[in-house]
Amino acid sequence: MSELSQQITEDMKTAMREKNTLALGTIRMLKSAIKNAAIEKGGADAELTDPEVVAVIRREVKKRQDSIEQYTTAGRMELVEQETAEMAVLNGYLPEPLSAEKLEEIIDAAIAEVGATSRKEMGQVMKLVQDRTEGRADGKTLSQAVMAKLA
Repeated sequence: MSELSQQITEDMKTAMREKNTLALGTIRMLKSAIKNAAIEKGGADAELTDPEVVAVIRREVKKRQDSIEQYTTAGRMELVEQETAEMAVLNGYLPEPLSAEKLEEIIDAAIAEVGATSRKEMGQVMKLVQDRTEGRADGKTLSQAVMAKLA
């Protein structure tokens, strides 16, 4: 079991002891999503590595962001508050995000290494950038930053 998975399990036990229903429900949902991803990866006995667990957490955060947008449009503020609170719990498991300056350095280095001059080489640059950021920036942010550099 990865370190992050163990931390999530310990946090779930703590939430149970403290009777923190929000954290408990969110962590149970997260554990379920992690288990489903592990099953998809390699069957019932498979386990995910920390980077794979981070990817699952990012997916769950993205779902919350999408829900918040929809609930805001529909005027359902109580549901927006619920999703925001769940997102805060999930964000606690994500690694510290990269600063804009550091992200720019990584992108510039990747562009130079690939020798990219246009958006045609964006795929190669994105692959390098994603490897180097190690889950500390979401794909949409990376994509927009790389596209801006290659425009």
